[in-house]
Amino acid sequence: MGLLDNQTQSQYYGNTSNYGNYQFVSLENIINAFMVIHVGEGKIISKVSRTDVQFHAMRAIQELSYDVFRSIKSQEIKLPSSLKMILPHDYVNYVSISCVGDDGIHKNLYPTGKTSNPMRIKQDADGEYLFADIDNDGSPDNLNTGGGDPYVHQDSVSWENYKSSSGAVSSTDATDAYDIELDYRGRRYGLEPQFAHQHGTFYIDLLRGFVHFSSSLNSKTIVLKYISDSLGTDAEMVVHKFCEEAVYKHVMYAILATRSNIPEYIIARYKRERFAETRKAKIRLSNIKIEEFTQVLKGMSKQIK
Repeated sequence: MGLLDNQTQSQYYGNTSNYGNYQFVSLENIINAFMVIHVGEGKIISKVSRTDVQFHAMRAIQELSYDVFRSIKSQEIKLPSSLKMILPHDYVNYVSISCVGDDGIHKNLYPTGKTSNPMRIKQDADGEYLFADIDNDGSPDNLNTGGGDPYVHQDSVSWENYKSSSGAVSSTDATDAYDIELDYRGRRYGLEPQFAHQHGTFYIDLLRGFVHFSSSLNSKTIVLKYISDSLGTDAEMVVHKFCEEAVYKHVMYAILATRSNIPEYIIARYKRERFAETRKAKIRLSNIKIEEFTQVLKGMSKQIK
């Protein structure tokens, strides 16, 4: 037994890709365990194809990744002169975007809702739309004939102007504003939180798959933390052991709900069990530590002089 333990430890510590893997269960093991435990003669599910179980298990992982799993990923790049970051292949939504300071501390960046990168339209001197000659007959096609492309396939003027501006206002280049106006200092109406810093701004172009940054962030180190659906690669299709039972309940309910001969009270029962196990898994994965919670409460009890 001691020799086996030594071999197991040697295999674990000898390969960095194994570090921390014990807390997860692979999708294949989830499917195998479900087929053994929940499918068979005398059980609620007497027969089901492995393909169906695999599909519902992957859907369970995908849905649980958004709110329950620790599926937050991160990547770091040095922002090029184009001021664009490509969205990751498994990007679903972002958690935070920040730049790294000289001290290694992440400084949060905030999105700006005042600009975008719209599609540009080709126009002549009179403002009329110009369309591509896709028929090569010498005359421009139009939308009424089903042909032509009125769009300019390059960056918009909005984006060109945005990236050429500083993206952050300093006290030296700001002009005084009238009291009724709203400048970067807030004045009468208060300061806008999204402009209450000088780190720079960004906005996400979901259509083209880029994150656009202001020019003040040129050559800065940018960190993107984002949510994945945990289905990007085979290695990612794992389930934390705190959430293993919740996946079984998701698969069980999904299979029973799609069958015609299952009594409604059975479906309702597993729907309740799915909800209960998901809630339990979310509490477990919240990773609340009493020491950290106590420190927060101590901070809230400080007297403000």
